[in-house]
Amino acid sequence: MKVETAIAEIDRRATLLDLPKVVKSPESAQPWPDPEPLPDARPPVMAFDPKLLPVSLREWIVDIAERMQCPPDFPAIGAMIGLASLLGRKIGIRPKCRDDWLEVPNLWGAVIGRPGMLKTPALADAIHPLKRLAALAREAHEHDAKAWEAEKIKIELSAKAIKADATRAAKAKGQDSRDRLDHLIHELHQLQNEEDAGPPPERRYLTNDTTVEKLGELLAANPNGLLVFRDELTGWLRQLDKDGQEGARSFYLEAWGGKGSYVFDRIGRGTLHIDSACVSILGGIQPGPLIDYVSAANGQGRGADGLLQRFQLIVWPDDPGTWRNVDRWPEQEARNRAFGVFDYLDNLVPVSIGAQQDDPGEIPYLHFNPAAQAFFDEWRADLEHRIRDDLPEAFESHLAKYRKLCPALALLIHLAEGNNGSVTESAMIKAAAWCEYLKPTPPESTPPPCSLTLSPRMPWPPKSKRAHCQIRSNPKTPTASTGADWIRDRPRRP
Repeated sequence: MKVETAIAEIDRRATLLDLPKVVKSPESAQPWPDPEPLPDARPPVMAFDPKLLPVSLREWIVDIAERMQCPPDFPAIGAMIGLASLLGRKIGIRPKCRDDWLEVPNLWGAVIGRPGMLKTPALADAIHPLKRLAALAREAHEHDAKAWEAEKIKIELSAKAIKADATRAAKAKGQDSRDRLDHLIHELHQLQNEEDAGPPPERRYLTNDTTVEKLGELLAANPNGLLVFRDELTGWLRQLDKDGQEGARSFYLEAWGGKGSYVFDRIGRGTLHIDSACVSILGGIQPGPLIDYVSAANGQGRGADGLLQRFQLIVWPDDPGTWRNVDRWPEQEARNRAFGVFDYLDNLVPVSIGAQQDDPGEIPYLHFNPAAQAFFDEWRADLEHRIRDDLPEAFESHLAKYRKLCPALALLIHLAEGNNGSVTESAMIKAAAWCEYLKPTPPESTPPPCSLTLSPRMPWPPKSKRAHCQIRSNPKTPTASTGADWIRDRPRRP
């Protein structure tokens, strides 16, 4: 059918239905204007300022970012998560003066960026001190394993001699022989216990790809906790999405808290008791794959279990824009200072810096000093009011976890700067500035939770990227460096 015939038929039917007719534009009609570019769906975000970092790490992170020409956010997040995993359950903080509420500083973090943004090299460089400690621990374990093999031979020879003596004592008569037999059997039991104990376990700091059951075994041997580092977090998330992985997902949800225990009961593997389920997670992810998980977190299905909200240190910084070739050696002094911080925290004895411990086996802890406590109490009051501000459920869940994030960051910064005793007000101010930098802001008019997506305003994670931080709303705070001043000087809540 020709176009004219088709239009005539449409007009005829429109007449029957009393509808407007199709009007054919004349040749001289005004042409369509040239299409205008769509507005930028990614408004600029607050620039990360290295002053938020512990002084001991600042120059090292700046050096990494400058040599790689990548956003400083990437190595900064990697370094903070590395420190968090190193401390784990070794020491905690009690954010209240007269309460047993305890938080430990293990944290989850991620960096978001399109391919080619140097996410992986930046994170790898930031956790290099952790990998160095792991390599030293592996070397020490290999030495211990060889020493154990020699010790095992001694145990076997001693057990063989004791069995021969016990056989002779069993054949002899008299009370002395029976007493000697009991003594020999006791020695034999001790040797068997030594042999059953096996070689000393390897001190592990991180793992890349592991089943949750194997991770449980590693945690049983490393009660301070471990870092799960994934180059691409998409693979880890998809693994948890598979049918039959509900138990693994539940384990990670509980291990985020870092304070509890966990028991695996498996046919064939038996029962495994994990006294300290404490896991930190770090990795990179691209914006595209993240969209599905953000959508699922805002829905009502399995993805809405709070897993994604536990990624507290998650950033999507602006593209660097310009690039220049930087070809020089790393700043050795800054690097050595940063590596020294990791070494110090690895060998930290909590009681030596004034940590308290209520009972043997309990997690040692520090308190805030009076000034820091007053600051935290005010900061938390603001947070609690905001959480109760009729927010989308997923957004509310995310903000609620800042109750752990802020004191954990304050403790990390306090210890990384070599301080002893109560956590200082300076560390608390930096932690609060971190939270303001990371904190997302919900959209002006909140749609139903299921409709929230990773789009222009990005109302919920990632926190730094496209999620207009409250601190940004103050024209006097263009960067995170002045965040602490703004927090300090803001009007106090009545």
